[in-house]
Amino acid sequence: MLSVYPACFYKEKDGGFSVIFPDLDHLSTCGGSLEEAIEMAIDCLAGYLFDAKVNNETVAAPSELTAIDPDAEYDEYESAFVNFVSVDVDEYAKKHFEKADKKTVTIPHWLNVMAESKGANFSAILQNGLKDFLGLDAN
Repeated sequence: MLSVYPACFYKEKDGGFSVIFPDLDHLSTCGGSLEEAIEMAIDCLAGYLFDAKVNNETVAAPSELTAIDPDAEYDEYESAFVNFVSVDVDEYAKKHFEKADKKTVTIPHWLNVMAESKGANFSAILQNGLKDFLGLDAN
């Protein structure tokens, strides 16, 4: 499902861009160019909404574009504009937040033999062990 929120884009005096989402507790990011700032805004929005979803948090509804005043957010810029930033959070999460990283581990041979004889799923065991180590919900 596509999520769309208004964002204030500010061209900084040094040439970079800052981005603020007024509706999302003034969530902000930046980029060295407008293109990079847009990419970072998409990533920032996706991360915020994904985290809220995972934690069952309520997220504010997006404002109308015309209701956003960029001067109310920030005043140290060269120029500013307001535009919508959109992202399909579920699709973005599949590619960026939920993708698997391959890890190579070394264990003693005897432990490997015993684990394989019991039909161990090494990936699941490692994931659950890391979640436990980090104090995260194992589900």
